[in-house]
Amino acid sequence: MSVYTPVTTGELDAWLARYSVGGLVELAPIASGIENTNYFVTTGGGRYVLTLYERLPASELPFYLNLMAHLARAGTAVPAPVHDRTGALFSLLNGKPAGMVERVDGAPVLVPGVDDCAAVGAALGRLHVASRGYRARLTNRRGPGWWRQAARAVKPFLAEEQNALLAAELKHQTGFGKGTMPRGAVHGDLFCDNVLFSGSNVAGIIDFSFAATDFLAYDLAIAVNDWCIVRDVADTGALEPARVGAFIGAYEQQRPLTGEERDHWPSLLRAAALRFWLSRLYDLHLPRPGELVHAHDPSHFERVLRDRVAQPARLPTDAGTGASPRVPL
Repeated sequence: MSVYTPVTTGELDAWLARYSVGGLVELAPIASGIENTNYFVTTGGGRYVLTLYERLPASELPFYLNLMAHLARAGTAVPAPVHDRTGALFSLLNGKPAGMVERVDGAPVLVPGVDDCAAVGAALGRLHVASRGYRARLTNRRGPGWWRQAARAVKPFLAEEQNALLAAELKHQTGFGKGTMPRGAVHGDLFCDNVLFSGSNVAGIIDFSFAATDFLAYDLAIAVNDWCIVRDVADTGALEPARVGAFIGAYEQQRPLTGEERDHWPSLLRAAALRFWLSRLYDLHLPRPGELVHAHDPSHFERVLRDRVAQPARLPTDAGTGASPRVPL
C-alpha cells in the first residue's frame, strides 16, 4: 500500500464540510497504487473514493477530472467525480489537491480470460469514441521526452545489455508522436487492476492519473500488453492469440482501426512496453518517500519488450497478409 499523505478522520470530516454528502462515517486506506494516496470514504450520503494527487500539479487536474465527468455523462463505465457546493471538483487537503469520485461496486479480474478481454476491449472502444468529443488537450507527461529522461536516470543501475536494449528501442521509437493516427483523450494505464467487474460486466474503469492526449491505438496497445499476455511461471511476456483476438475484435465493434494504426501496431506495442519498463525501473531505483511504497517488478516489462522486438505482433485481422509494419513511428 502507498500512503504518502496521511489523513485523519478529523481532517477529512472538516474537508467534507464543503460537500453535500453528509458527515464522515468511515475512512479506510486503499491497499494499492503507487502514484497517489487513495482512501475509501463512506459518508451519510454515499460511498466514494478520495484521491490526494501526489505528483500531478493542480493546473492539470481539470483535464483529468473533467474528462471523467465527460465520459460518465457519455454513458461509459467511468465513475463520476463529485462536485463541492461551489461546483469545484478538487481542493487542497493536507497541502495536496484532492477530489472524490463515486465508488464503483466491483472487483478487478487479475487473471483474465477471453470473455473478460472482450468486455474490456468493448469498454475501451466506447471510451475512445466518447473521448474524441472531449476538447481539452494535455501532453502525455510519460511520453517520448520522459522516456529519454528516465533512461538517462536509470542507466547507472542497469547491466550493459539492458542499456543496449534501451538505447536501441529509443532509437527505434524516434519520431513517436508525429504520425497522423487518430488522437484523443486516453486512459494511459488500463491494466487489469484499473478495471472493476461486476459479474461478467465491466462496472468501472478507474484511475485516470495518467490520462493525456495521445494516439488512441497506443492506449489500446498499453491495455493489450497487460490483458492479453500469457500468464504462467515462465513469464515470457508473450501474447496469447485468443485473448488478443477477443480484445481487438470487441474494440473494433466500437471503433474500427485505421490502416495506419494497423501498420504501426508492432511499434505501438513496443512503445507501450518501453514506457512501463522505464517507469518501473524509475520507481524501483529512484523511489520517493512514502509511508508504505509498493514498486512493481520492472523485469516483467523488460521481458515484454524483448518479446515484442523478437516477435513483431500482427493484429488478428492482418493474419496471413504478409504486410510489413512501417517502422519506426
